[in-house]
Amino acid sequence: MVVNRKPVPPPPGFDPNDLTKRFEQLMRTKRLNDLSERCRSRASSPTPPAQHIHPSRMSSQHSSRPVSEIPPSYSSLRNLPKVPSPPQDASSFRFRNQLLTLSVGPTKYENPGLLDEALAVIPLDRIYSEAEEESDLLRAQAASMEDKLKRKVKPEWGYQDCVIRALLKWFKRTFFTFVNNPPCPKCGSPTVALGMTPPLPDEHARGAAKVELYRCSATNCQTHERFPRYGDVWALLQSRRGRCGEWANCFSMLCRAVGGRVRWVWNAEDRVWTEVYSEMQKRWIHVDACEEAWDNPRLYTEGWGKKLSYCIAFSTEGATDVTRRYARNTPKHGAERNRCPEEVLLWITDEIKKLRRENMPKEDRPRLAMEDQREEKELRGYVVSALAAEFGRTLPIRGLGQGRGDEQKIPSQRSGAEVWREAGRSNGQEEERPPREGM
Repeated sequence: MVVNRKPVPPPPGFDPNDLTKRFEQLMRTKRLNDLSERCRSRASSPTPPAQHIHPSRMSSQHSSRPVSEIPPSYSSLRNLPKVPSPPQDASSFRFRNQLLTLSVGPTKYENPGLLDEALAVIPLDRIYSEAEEESDLLRAQAASMEDKLKRKVKPEWGYQDCVIRALLKWFKRTFFTFVNNPPCPKCGSPTVALGMTPPLPDEHARGAAKVELYRCSATNCQTHERFPRYGDVWALLQSRRGRCGEWANCFSMLCRAVGGRVRWVWNAEDRVWTEVYSEMQKRWIHVDACEEAWDNPRLYTEGWGKKLSYCIAFSTEGATDVTRRYARNTPKHGAERNRCPEEVLLWITDEIKKLRRENMPKEDRPRLAMEDQREEKELRGYVVSALAAEFGRTLPIRGLGQGRGDEQKIPSQRSGAEVWREAGRSNGQEEERPPREGM
């Protein structure tokens, strides 16, 4: 049996809307009190000490977290430009001091007296004649291509490039001599290395920080021969002999004497060489006088199988890390770069640039800055081309990853410098060092 009850009427003066507002206010007050109490409890409780978590336990802890708490991946940030950072650790400071010392070498090429001495030993008539002949030939080839392609074609190299090329051929074939073990000055017999000996005052004055001592192998002679490792260009113009350090130092000076813009490139392993700027190509050209190599930067890695870590180019205009020009495939041809962080190296090269350019005319600085940007784009392009070439080897696509003509200029034969280095290692001698050490 259903009983119908009548609703109880509200008491007089009751307002439901007012009751709702009072309830909401009460809840807001309660929430505020809870939050205030929680903040006071955090401030009064001591901070627990940080616990060391073994790396093997970190992965398990990370995997137990909710997906929302896992931080996002920042691998894409590796492609962002590096921000130069000053050196902070002892290793970085040592590398900075070394690079600052090396950067002084090319400034000596501006000595007017040395430039006159260098011009005095160069057969200028022969050099300029050969350069003009090659330049005319290149212009004729460009004109022939214009007729065939029906568009303007520039010669591959300009006249100043041809001057350096003629100078390179004369320097290698006529002027300078590569020395392994110097012959006996008395009888001309081969000599045997005895080790290092301190330089004499005269040798030290001409930039020889070390001297190699040899003895004649003939039993009836036994004459001793000293081989000072001169770092002074004037002394090299007189002796006209040495290894790759002396070759690069002297040849760079001669290039400067005939008007070329020159860089002296130091490699952290055991090699130095030259770069000259081509106005026609608008880029820096690799030149190794010891090998008579022109525009063949992959010679050391793909030709000789060497791994390179640092290749730093020094000039009167600053310093630049040009490693990517010579070791383009970093996983295959790059050695470990552990002298300092990459941001610190960028800071050091910027520091040297500012030091060398601070007294330059103001109109030259924007031009050099544009050249720096163009070269950075070029160096990035080498890395991209190397990656494309590696990718192209996995696909049957013809022409993928091919670069400029210098890609094919990799000789297979071994150089005198390489033979000397192997002989030096077997005899326990030191490897090549920069000219400042009398290399």
